[in-house]
Amino acid sequence: MWNGGSRQGNSDHSMLFSDDGSAILPRHMAVKVSPIDMDARKTLDLRPGDTVRVWQKIEEAKGKYRLQAFEGLVLARKHGTEPGATFTVRRVLSGVGVEKIFPLYSPMIDKIEILKRSRVRRAKLYYIRDKVSREARRQLRRTRMMGLPAQAGGSPAEESKLEAAAEADVREESEPVAAEASDQTKE
Repeated sequence: MWNGGSRQGNSDHSMLFSDDGSAILPRHMAVKVSPIDMDARKTLDLRPGDTVRVWQKIEEAKGKYRLQAFEGLVLARKHGTEPGATFTVRRVLSGVGVEKIFPLYSPMIDKIEILKRSRVRRAKLYYIRDKVSREARRQLRRTRMMGLPAQAGGSPAEESKLEAAAEADVREESEPVAAEASDQTKE
């Protein structure tokens, strides 16, 4: 029975010991606990700003796994190389930003490929979330303004009339809901 490798009574500390003091295994022949290569993950030079492809094992049926890739930008890496180390990857799927936090030493990660390296001047790139939403709003505003002159013939007066009509339609659609809510509170 192993007693946690206590050092009582024996000067040779490179062995695992049983209760009676006899050696079980030399330390270099100890049982491998993790199915992943810990040294390869520890030396993986993963930094914020990298574009990576993370191959994740997804369990399909009992005991059957398939590999699924998640490709995106590394926003952050936390806790260095210790056992609880994590990294955050962000990707935009169907117009929606998706972030996943992966444990660095997870056995459910098959491999991590670094596709592209960008030079960044921050340790955490959380500002990218706001930046992407600002750009999307700006893009929508730009496309809406470009679409109106083509329909209206290009004159600014007609463009403002169309905008006023659109705003009036929106107000009319939202007013009955407010009126119904006030009618229900009166009863």
